[in-house]
Amino acid sequence: MKVLVVGNGGREHAIAWTLLRSAQVEQVFCTPGNGGTATTPNCQNVAIAVDDFAGIARTVKENQIDLVVVGPELPLSLGITDYLEQENILVFGPNRTGAQIEASKSWAKDLMIEAGIPTAQSQTFTDTQSAQDYIVQQGAPIVVKADGLAAGKGVIVATTVEEALKAVQELFEEGFSKLVVEEFLTGEEVSVLALTDGITIRPLAPAQDHKRIGEGDTGKNTGGMGAYASAPLVTPELMIKIEQEILQPTIATLNKRGIDYRGVLYAGLMITPGGEPKILEFNCRFGDPETQAVLPLLDTPLEELLLACAQQKLSQQPPIKWKSAKAVCVVAASGGYPDAYAKGKIITGIESAEAQNAVVFHAGTKLDGEQIITDGGRVLGVTALGNNFDDAIAFAYQAINLIKFEDMYYRQDIGHRLYDS
Repeated sequence: MKVLVVGNGGREHAIAWTLLRSAQVEQVFCTPGNGGTATTPNCQNVAIAVDDFAGIARTVKENQIDLVVVGPELPLSLGITDYLEQENILVFGPNRTGAQIEASKSWAKDLMIEAGIPTAQSQTFTDTQSAQDYIVQQGAPIVVKADGLAAGKGVIVATTVEEALKAVQELFEEGFSKLVVEEFLTGEEVSVLALTDGITIRPLAPAQDHKRIGEGDTGKNTGGMGAYASAPLVTPELMIKIEQEILQPTIATLNKRGIDYRGVLYAGLMITPGGEPKILEFNCRFGDPETQAVLPLLDTPLEELLLACAQQKLSQQPPIKWKSAKAVCVVAASGGYPDAYAKGKIITGIESAEAQNAVVFHAGTKLDGEQIITDGGRVLGVTALGNNFDDAIAFAYQAINLIKFEDMYYRQDIGHRLYDS
């Protein structure tokens, strides 16, 4: 079997790496890929942008590829699945209409309300004055969300009214035409990535990530500085509740609207102090860096699950099998991220790190001659497995300490929530 993975981040390297662990997968192509996919055996980068649908279709046909797996939200929201399906190409990833669950916060909110699933109270606004009046009336803390795609950075959790008013002004000035303002929920956040063929839904191991740049979850939001799985916060009983009260009603409501949703339904959840799950947001793709912690724990061949979703045969699949281990991923970022940062720094120590019970997933890297250099804000995700979280954390940090590039930054406290409560 040959698979094409669309994207160039850590999530896409993790998907390619996981697929290639199966004897059934002969070759993986990545468009455009990164330094990690360029140097992975049986993996080939093709220099095509994620929104060049004609180029991707041509690559599939020329190389007789069996399945396309779409990593990022942007091509999904632009309709890559619709385009490729018209070319009779099998795709894992929702169509353009389904991808609105991530591409439009207000659309997703309407869907949640229609599905009757537990979520924060909210209002949608198209002008600064109305949104600011509402914030003054509600008080703080309060959450301001950009309606469109914002690469994981369009959510401002404002602790003061002044901060929320400023967030409204800035997001409208950045060009967003709609904002969602919602109540601040307390509790612990968790990510449940579920696979669905539009009828059946199967959750993967729950993960928790660390969005803030600073130790102790302080500072600016990022795309994610690390993650761990399987998160003990989600007990088997709570997972059943999440399936019954959130995942299944969402798929049923999508069906009712005539939307055939095949791919990942990623639920970003708040588990309240009373143990109740509430939905913060949905995403239409694998999470990053959660994927780098979840997929290494998977024992069932990934391509079997993705094919079953694309062919609407997920109900015929046996239960998903998992390793008994725990996984931790620590992200190495460029100094300055999530603000301005330099590129082109030479990276050393990856092979040494991989000799230490770890897998190094490349995110913002590229191959420059014989050298791997930095090419993004989040550069690498170092993932380690252990019999318990203590071991997995220790292995991940032993490995990342061997990696070097100028101005490299990583958090020293990934997994701290496991010990804080």
